Amino acid sequence: MAVPKKRTSASKKRIRKHFLKVNNSLAALKAVSLAKSLSTGNAKSFVCTTKKYNK
Repeated sequence: MAVPKKRTSASKKRIRKHFLKVNNSLAALKAVSLAKSLSTGNAKSFVCTTKKYNK
């Protein structure tokens, strides 16, 4: 028989939301940093090969 789940408290919900926001903002910051280093050519931890096609 199906039993409804207990309600999550507001504080637990806020903690989870904050945790997700922090992780997402850190991931976005790393992505922007990597993009900047790739665009300037200073990337040391990421190997980007470019193929030139002759047409």
